[in-house]
Amino acid sequence: MTLRRSDQSKGGAEQMAAEVLAFLAGEEERLQRFAALAGIDLGQIRDIAGQPEFLTAIMEHLMGDEPLLLAFAAHAGVRPEAVVRAAHALGAGPWERDFA
Repeated sequence: MTLRRSDQSKGGAEQMAAEVLAFLAGEEERLQRFAALAGIDLGQIRDIAGQPEFLTAIMEHLMGDEPLLLAFAAHAGVRPEAVVRAAHALGAGPWERDFA
């Protein structure tokens, strides 16, 4: 299944990215791993949290870790495809996966 960027509104995608950030922040190890891989200091997150590039980085991180993506989708009560569509709406991707 190919998910296209136009399948999700940008505002909804930004909201989902904020939810992903909250999900990551809910477990210190997850947040530290994201910060380390993104090359940012944890203290910077508040200052850059609303920047489009940061939101895209959050979604890229999530899509790069399928178990984390599935855990977030279950936590948020959304289908994994919705998360991927949101990521694509923010410019992340490409990523194809059939979640049958």
